[in-house]
Amino acid sequence: MVEKFLNISLYHYLLFALILFMIGILGTIISKNIIKILICIEFMLTSVNINFIAFASYVDATKSDGFVLSLFYTAIGAIEIAVALVIFYLMYREKKSINIENYKELND
Repeated sequence: MVEKFLNISLYHYLLFALILFMIGILGTIISKNIIKILICIEFMLTSVNINFIAFASYVDATKSDGFVLSLFYTAIGAIEIAVALVIFYLMYREKKSINIENYKELND
């Protein structure tokens, strides 16, 4: 009986990644705080990494293409967040606010 609940399939990983991605999209659309938007973008990147690793594990366990791609994607995501934090820090120094509505001139 316990073994039935411990059997995690590809469907479970994909469902978890979908839920995580939807939380990221919803948070990005709803949030007005720049830091919260960055965290939600990281949720979306993490869900993509979960998909890479899940497909790499279930399709062909001998090849490590999905794992390597996930590592590169994590490195690119870390660099992206570092650059975004620097940009938002410079924006904060000028406006003294992290509310996204105070940066309407960026839309022009």
